[in-house]
Formats: sequence, C-alpha cells, structure tokens
Amino acid sequence: MTSSTRIQLLRFAAAGAIVALTAASVPARSDERPVRLGPVGPLEPIMTAVGNKNVIAFYRPGDGHCNIYVVLNNSANASGDSGVQVRLSLSPRQIVHLDTDDNETLNLKCGDDTETLAVVDGDEHIVFGPSISKALPASATGF
Repeated sequence: MTSSTRIQLLRFAAAGAIVALTAASVPARSDERPVRLGPVGPLEPIMTAVGNKNVIAFYRPGDGHCNIYVVLNNSANASGDSGVQVRLSLSPRQIVHLDTDDNETLNLKCGDDTETLAVVDGDEHIVFGPSISKALPASATGF
C-alpha cells in the first residue's frame, strides 16, 4: 500500500469516527430536541425551540456583517410543510428579535467583529442551555 493510499484510508477512517461520534450524541428519544444556544462561530448551528417553533440558525461573516440564516418550523407539524426561512444581515453587536405567534421571542446577537452569533435575553445576557443558568452581562463575554 502506498503512503498516499494509507493517508486517504486514515482520512476516511477519521471521517467515519466523527460521523459515529456525532450520531452517538443525538438524543435517544425523538421528542428530545437538541439545544445549542451559542455563542457559535461561522457556519456552526444554533438549535433551540421558541414557543411551538423549532429554530435552526447559522451565519456567515461578510462585508463586516453577520449574514444570518434562520429556519423555523412548527414542532407540531410532522410533515415539514410549516418551514419558513429568514435571511438577514446584522452589524456587529446588533440584535434581531424573532417573535412567534404565541408571544415568545428569540433574540440573536452578532458579536464583535462578526466573530460569533449567540442567543441573548432581553437584557443582552447570553443564554445557556434550555434556560438561563447564569446570566452574564454581554460585555463580560466579549460582546
């Protein structure tokens, strides 16, 4: 076996290991939603639920802005027909408020120099986990 073939085989094995580890971290029950509120870097997903909506959001930095892509769908609609995609651009430290029909809000904040995107509460504290476990002022985390 040539060294280039070995390298390709090792790359393939490493990719397979990553897929296996990722699959192992998926919730065991279908009613458990994965939650990731950030801060996240470019192309890393934010995953959460707001009211009866499932939310997946990510961003790409460009032209000094966070170019954000958000997909929302109704968690009660298993058909997938309720999906809505929103695209917007935020300046550094700017916040967008996404309101649901059941009067709940998701706040997404673009970080300094478009390095991160995070879910924040109304007072601009970064939110951790499915609820606020410890509210930190936005300035304490680099925002």
